[in-house]
Amino acid sequence: MTVVRSTLPDEARRVSSEALQETLIDLLGLSLIGKQAHWNVVGPRFRSVHLQLDEVVSSTRTHADTVAERAAAIGVPPDGRPETIAKVFSLPAPAEGWLRDSEAVEVMTDALGAAITRLRERIDATEKADLVTQDLLISITADLEKQRWMFEAENHPRES
Repeated sequence: MTVVRSTLPDEARRVSSEALQETLIDLLGLSLIGKQAHWNVVGPRFRSVHLQLDEVVSSTRTHADTVAERAAAIGVPPDGRPETIAKVFSLPAPAEGWLRDSEAVEVMTDALGAAITRLRERIDATEKADLVTQDLLISITADLEKQRWMFEAENHPRES
């Protein structure tokens, strides 16, 4: 079997691979949370929330692919197996069954917020280890912050 070799020193590769694997799990989990909410959302804002959930799912799946390919490029096999996600994933998730539009917005705001907090920690961790991985994590964070902002704006009360 041919093994992909990294140009990174071992310690930098270890730091980067941990950050990438943890990010992969969060992104795949966010896509599952988004799809679950997408299928079960109900309420007067159904359409706008339904469409926004699809945007999050599409974005997180694309980012997950990029993260997995970065891991492979530095010589680390990414692990996105269902059992790995189920064992490790810990972001806020919706309850089973129908989900009011306001609840869907709240759970996505919370889940995205938690993922962003973790990404910022990984950005710090990769600063000296691998600027390429850090740059990737920064761009993902920017996108997730945009998604979170849109959900939070959706749930903001009107001013009188």
